[in-house]
Amino acid sequence: MSETSRPALVLVPHGSRDPRALATARALAGLVRAARPGLDVRLGHIELNEPLLADTLGALGGTPAVLVPLLLGRGHHVKRDIPHTVAAHATGPVRLAPALGPHPLLVRALHRRLVEAGWPGTAGAVTARHGVVLAASGSRDPDGAVDTRRTAAALSARLGVPVVPAYASAAPSVADAAAALAARGRTEVAVASYFTAPGRFHTETAEAAPGIVAAPLGAHPDVVRLVLLRHDEAAATAAQPRPALAAA
Repeated sequence: MSETSRPALVLVPHGSRDPRALATARALAGLVRAARPGLDVRLGHIELNEPLLADTLGALGGTPAVLVPLLLGRGHHVKRDIPHTVAAHATGPVRLAPALGPHPLLVRALHRRLVEAGWPGTAGAVTARHGVVLAASGSRDPDGAVDTRRTAAALSARLGVPVVPAYASAAPSVADAAAALAARGRTEVAVASYFTAPGRFHTETAEAAPGIVAAPLGAHPDVVRLVLLRHDEAAATAAQPRPALAAA
């Protein structure tokens, strides 16, 4: 299948009042286009920024598309908001890919962002005093917390230190998670920012952090790879022929 015959890729960020979030989404879209020349790549925000997903779906007309949520786990937006918008505004075939996380590529990107912020670049430099708080947005959906805990466990295995999840909009907070680590002797605490872009949550996380704070995932090369993987998997599933009905 050529790139021009593949379904369009619609990146679906949440949207933010922070202009850095929109800039990040546009940068990510640009990198995805550069990685796949000829692939139709568009943005469609859930809220707060243009283009909104409803408008992007309308502009597609009957063009087949795969929606890739720029969200890091299951939750209300993936399960309800995006499907409802698709049902109301899509006029052609649309496939919804899963949220980006959990995934090993995100764990690798989180590690690299930590190293960029000052985390020890070699395993031998990590000591029994080190620990990490994985700061995430939080979700009303319990599946979202499950997904964050899975990412924390995978990051812990990669780093060889305890990784405690924390949330910008739920408990435990970053400060509480850092205190819990300190009570275990983990006084060198870094914060891994499990956000797709800068914004209020990352700003508040940085203000509450006791030590180094990694940048959000943003337009990291591993995020680009994961976006394309999610698109390709969904496109391949959509392209599979339906099994024939058994004869009566």
